[in-house]
Amino acid sequence: MKPMFAKAKTQPVRVIYAEGEDERVLRATQVVLEENLARPILVGRPSVVEARIKRFGLQIRAGKDFDLINPEDDPRYRSYVQSYVEVAGRRGVTPDAARTVVRTNNTVIAALAVTRGEADAMLCGVEGRYMSHLRHVREIVGFQAGVSDYAALALLITSKGAFFIADTQVRPNPTAEELAEIASLAAVHVQRFALKPKIAFVSHSDFGSYDTDSSRKMRRATQLLKEKHPEIEADGEMQGDTALSVAARKMVLPHSKLEGEANIMIMPTLDTANVAYQMIKSLADALPVGPILIGPARPAHILTPSVTARGILNMTAVAVVEAQERASRQQPTLFT
Repeated sequence: MKPMFAKAKTQPVRVIYAEGEDERVLRATQVVLEENLARPILVGRPSVVEARIKRFGLQIRAGKDFDLINPEDDPRYRSYVQSYVEVAGRRGVTPDAARTVVRTNNTVIAALAVTRGEADAMLCGVEGRYMSHLRHVREIVGFQAGVSDYAALALLITSKGAFFIADTQVRPNPTAEELAEIASLAAVHVQRFALKPKIAFVSHSDFGSYDTDSSRKMRRATQLLKEKHPEIEADGEMQGDTALSVAARKMVLPHSKLEGEANIMIMPTLDTANVAYQMIKSLADALPVGPILIGPARPAHILTPSVTARGILNMTAVAVVEAQERASRQQPTLFT
């Protein structure tokens, strides 16, 4: 995380936290300010936020250290409703429904703040179901140009290094085309951690040892990525130990296009990705970072209820660096 924190401090941006009343968000906010990572914006009721800051012994004040959006009484309420109708009106959101949602759903408020340019990045998901947050982010924030859907990239920091797994949250059974897209998007994010992307398309099959629908899908995804991004170091389909062991890979395929250990594992389904992530996190006592949402038009990340204050801090740094790149209107130099 050191390169991410160092870069975030060079140009702090505005990050809005949907669950601004949560203890973990408040504790993370204090450290964000101490580290000069971002200008925090919290969504929450002023009386509740103030009482909890006092209860937890924190040294931050609304208005002075961070901005606060009161969902019950904000002068921008009418314009927020109008903005919501404009982006979601063709998806069944009526003006009456919009008025209710903007009063009661903090994720919608945070997403609207980002799309309106009042915040540069958003974090949500500390409370509630992931898919509920995803639905609102999808309808309000939208997608990067050319991206078919979101995906979730999870980072696990272990004693053996940093490893990324996708897609752990969003696409149940992605096609080969979607897997190639996820891999290329993941590579961009991994470079932000000052790491060279090394992608393995993971399967039960080792370079053709099985001929199943799943193995053929992973084989085709590998080929599609190579055709579109030959500069990315990637190979597959391969088993998990083959991805992580150079010796094992040389025994199976001596001339693999992947050198060293893979650090990005592209899994065939959401089931495999999520199960692998949860098991590695527990068995290896790994530090999780994320999920990192890849593919939104603006920096927007959906956390999970198990996230800690430190996890929120880490994801703040990730969101800030992403927002910096967007603000400069410069895409990162890919795969160098």
